[in-house]
Amino acid sequence: MHNDPLNNDPFGELIYSFSRAQAIEDGVLIDVTETAQEAGFRLPVALTSAAWHQTVEWTDVDTRRQTPQDESGRLWDVVWMAYLAARRASGGCRVQFNVLVVPRGGAARRPRLMALVMNIGPGDDGEPVITLMLPNED
Repeated sequence: MHNDPLNNDPFGELIYSFSRAQAIEDGVLIDVTETAQEAGFRLPVALTSAAWHQTVEWTDVDTRRQTPQDESGRLWDVVWMAYLAARRASGGCRVQFNVLVVPRGGAARRPRLMALVMNIGPGDDGEPVITLMLPNED
């Protein structure tokens, strides 16, 4: 790394950035703020695409193969459980919570407990935003 006397950043020059707005536009994050507000959230809320795929996504094929459900009901379950976890949280910016979910893509008909993480951090302009994700995501 070349030393630039005008660059005071101890981590060096910024190579690449990806804004939350770009992540939503590209489908890396799914904005669920409208539903989250109905559940009681006051901040913008998004799910990672991996969390969406495992906890919310549900098609007519899934209903025929497994059990009748829909995405709006599954999304409500996720944001409601996140809201309850937020109310119980005693501080910190990362809170783990559980939601019952019928796994997709198989023959499962009964819900299983799945762990998710709610992270409160800065948005594109430093404002607080919430991201719901799988525990192995950051």
